Amino acid sequence: MADLPPLREVIARHGLSASKAMGQNFLFDEQLLARIAAIPGDLQGQAVLEIGPGPGGLTRALLRAGARVTAIEMDGRCLPALAELEVAFPGQLAVIHGDAMKLDHDALLSEPYAIASNLPYNVGTALLVKWLGGQQWPPQWTSLTLMFQHEVAKRITAQPGGSAFGRLAILAQWRSKAVLAMKVHRSAFTPPPKVMSAIVHVTPSDMPDDISAKLLEQLTAAAFGQRRKMLRQSVKTIPGALDALADLAIDDTRRAETLTVDEFMQIARILSARQ
Repeated sequence: MADLPPLREVIARHGLSASKAMGQNFLFDEQLLARIAAIPGDLQGQAVLEIGPGPGGLTRALLRAGARVTAIEMDGRCLPALAELEVAFPGQLAVIHGDAMKLDHDALLSEPYAIASNLPYNVGTALLVKWLGGQQWPPQWTSLTLMFQHEVAKRITAQPGGSAFGRLAILAQWRSKAVLAMKVHRSAFTPPPKVMSAIVHVTPSDMPDDISAKLLEQLTAAAFGQRRKMLRQSVKTIPGALDALADLAIDDTRRAETLTVDEFMQIARILSARQ
């Protein structure tokens, strides 16, 4: 196992500081990072995609766990620190300087892979929606182990009936299992963010029959885009949605947050059959 200098020393030597514009917050606690890297399970020899590695805190934990890491970093200032890890772990790390939102992750890895990232706050939700979307299922990724603001993590893992339940929960739960795996105190970061963070772990499950992912995404976007309104108002722009509610005997005066994931799936199944 590579004998590496402390992360604080690496950051000081390269003159790095977290960029607010890029949503960066650095983690230095290597025991905490090792715990995060352990959440996906045994990574020995496994392909892992990491977005926004920064100076490489989680990266080194993943590499020590035996993973073969492909890291996408947009901040060129961090590349020299990551290059040191490439030398310390020969053949285990490939660093790509680019925008993760614009890259085809499946094409980059061309094999099943886990995703593990302390996601930049400013793109975390958009990346999650990208990974959860599309009709192809199961996905090429085998699990997602992702750092979010605690409030976002609660929205992803929320159950029906509460204010946190919404589009993210449905997209994460209709064909996946999403759990809040670990809370991370704001004091663990440099600089400390204003809010608490948490790790969400998502694993894909079976794809339900006869449901269009695109239609479900459109349905949930409409329903929760006007979440204070009754369903008969919020989903009326979706062709056939009101008829589907009637067919399923779902009261159209209910609000979106009161429906279960299964009820949204039933509506989407009817809409998919009528395309």
